[in-house]
Amino acid sequence: MQFNLTDFANIAQVIGALAVIISLVYVAIQVRHSASEVRAASGNAANLALQNWYLEMGSNAQCSSLFIKGVTSDESLPQDEEFQFMMLLHAAFLAFQNSYFLVSEGTLDSELREAMTAAIHSIKHLPGTGRYWRQRRRYFLKGFAEYVDNIFARQSIDTLDMFRSPEPSAGA
Repeated sequence: MQFNLTDFANIAQVIGALAVIISLVYVAIQVRHSASEVRAASGNAANLALQNWYLEMGSNAQCSSLFIKGVTSDESLPQDEEFQFMMLLHAAFLAFQNSYFLVSEGTLDSELREAMTAAIHSIKHLPGTGRYWRQRRRYFLKGFAEYVDNIFARQSIDTLDMFRSPEPSAGA
């Protein structure tokens, strides 16, 4: 059997087509792997942002005292303290907004966002939280603000004994 130039050209086209298919499969595998890495990195970054906030609250007595005073106070705090309280809470809400945004972009699982924003649900009934949200709501993305409004509209769960005033003892 003798091959002519047209036969070699046809064989080359078949080999080229197979090479393109193999390349596309390889690229698809790489894209899927890359997307998975992006989702993992997004989840880690979102968790880390809140982890750092919680670490600061738990390890800095001044911050935690101011936060508790701010969320439980019916009235605004003295100006310097109120500003610090608003910035403390705003930092946490920026982290929550980031998780909301990452879910809308498809790089964070909504279950993780719900777990993170459960913190909003647990303090929404406290007067300082409402005071904060009324003052700062307009600084957030419209979709996130509506998401938080929906959290505020849900029935409260009473789980945070740490924000309650201590009960007077029986002997007092």
